[in-house]
This record gives sequence, C-alpha cells and structure tokens, in this order.
Amino acid sequence: MILAIESSCDDSSIALTRVEDYKLIFHKKISQEFAHSEYGGVVPELASRLHAEALPRILEEAKEYLTYVRAVAVTNEPGLSVTLMEGVMMAKALHLALQVPLIGVNHLVGHIYSLFIEQEEQLPKMVLLVSGGHTMLLDVKAYNDMQVLATTLDDSFGESFDKVAKMMGLGYPGGPVIEKLAREGDENRFNFPVPLSKSDKLAFSYSGLKNAVRLALSEMKNLSQQDIADIAASFQKAAIEHLLQKTKKAFDLYNPREFAIVGGASANLRLRDEFTRECERRDIAISFAPLEFCADNAAMIARAGIEAFKRGDFIAMEDLQVMPRSCLVAV
Repeated sequence: MILAIESSCDDSSIALTRVEDYKLIFHKKISQEFAHSEYGGVVPELASRLHAEALPRILEEAKEYLTYVRAVAVTNEPGLSVTLMEGVMMAKALHLALQVPLIGVNHLVGHIYSLFIEQEEQLPKMVLLVSGGHTMLLDVKAYNDMQVLATTLDDSFGESFDKVAKMMGLGYPGGPVIEKLAREGDENRFNFPVPLSKSDKLAFSYSGLKNAVRLALSEMKNLSQQDIADIAASFQKAAIEHLLQKTKKAFDLYNPREFAIVGGASANLRLRDEFTRECERRDIAISFAPLEFCADNAAMIARAGIEAFKRGDFIAMEDLQVMPRSCLVAV
C-alpha cells in the first residue's frame, strides 16, 4: 500500500491505497473549519497546531496497515508552509521507522488524481482546477506531463466566495453558504460585472467582481435575508459565467475531447450543471471528482503517489522540502 498524508491547509488527512488495484483501504480526514470560522479564514499557526494534534490520532487508527506500506507519499507543495511542515515531518518519521521510500506530491496533481480514486487514470484531459487557492486550466497528458493553459491574475474562484461571505458576515468557508443562499436569491437583481468579458486574454480574475460586491454592500443599509440571498445569487452567477467564458475560449483554441473539473470549489452544483450543459452541446466528455473527494484529502495524494511509485519517482529524506509557492509548468 501507499500511505499518504495531506496537510496543505486546514484538513488533516491520512489514506492508504493498494497499489495493485487502486483500492482505498483506509481514509480519514479531520476538518478544521469550525476552529477557523470565527476568524473568517484560515489562521496558519492555529492550523499547524491542529495538524500536530490530529495527524497522530489518525495514524493511530491506521496502524494495523503499517506492515503493508511500501512507500509514504506526502503533500509538500504548494500550501501553507507551517501546515505542510507537519505532514512532511510525519512522512520523514515514517520513512525512518518503516524503512520505505518517500514520495513528494504536488497538491494540484493530487486534485487531478481525485478523478481516479479506486480506478485507473484516463488521460489526456483538459482540466479546470478551482479551489480556495487556485484557479487554472490545465492540459494534462500524464502524471509527469501537464501544463498550465490559464491561471488567475489575482484571487481564485474559491477565495472570492470566501471573501464575499466574509463581507456579509457569513463565516468560513464561504463556498457552501453562498451556494445555499443563492438558491433562494434573485440572480438578476444585481448586475455584477463578469471579469475580463471584453478581453481576449486567456486568464481569470476575481478581484474586480469582489470589489463590485463590496461597493454594492456599502450602498445598502440594514441588509435583509433576501438582500443577502440576492447578492449571493448575483455574485455566483457572474463568478461561474467568468469561468465558462474563458473555458469556452480554451475549448475553441485547443479542441479537447475530454474535460474535467476538480478542486474544492468543484463541489458547487450550479457550476457542475452549467459546464455539463456546455460540454454536452460541444460533444465533449466531462467528468468530476466525487463530491466527497473534491476538497483536500489524502486519498487523492495516495492515488497520485501510486503513479510516482510505479515510476520509481522517490525522493531522499534530505531533499524532501516544503515548497509553499510552487506550482505547475505554464505554457
């Protein structure tokens, strides 16, 4: 089995996946959302302390499988440096204790392999990755052959939901609460601008849309629940339309036959519906990660780790370093 550890942000997770048939044997995740909710976002030092408590507890539950472990895979890039370090230090300790090789996994590659948990990889694909930290279009040919076609110039898709929710005092994380409120709102009440709608640039941007929401809120007094729902719906409509507009441009440029959406924000059902309709119209096969594996988790890190294991893509303990700002290769 591959033992995998994920601690790139605010989810502590460990998984064990069988190499032979990709079977997920053990998986557990402890979320820190409640601990960070009062602050409106993740507090890195608090997250690090919570990982230090949670990861050993999860490992204790998985100890019966340790004799079957043939490699330890760990997220070491990108993410919060102080939280990545918690997972990396545990991985190094297990490497020494079990005498098995180490695998460093890029968190973004892990999200791509969330598509293939308990199954073989099916590549190539164009992939849209939407999360709290990243928004990018990727040309994914293989585990070690993927390039960035477009990325965000400022805020990410998921980050914009978090910030809009914070403006309205809705807590953290913002994605689920905005999506829920939007179902009760009038998405046409506020004419929020779709970012870069008049630009041919293949890129994403959410700072302008976020600012438009801020200005709308500043002009309103004594917000009612309906006001909040209408703002949520109007914001969500513009945010998703921006993704659609730029992805349609990429479809025209690259003519993919298979397309997928991954990342924590890919759990948004409105987003899934809009993209499914567009892909059906173009006869492009579309796929999503299962909802339970959209957000950060060790199961996706283990699945990516299997590909590295098969290639003998191991890393020496002294070379396994935390790289908080690393990314994939841009075209």
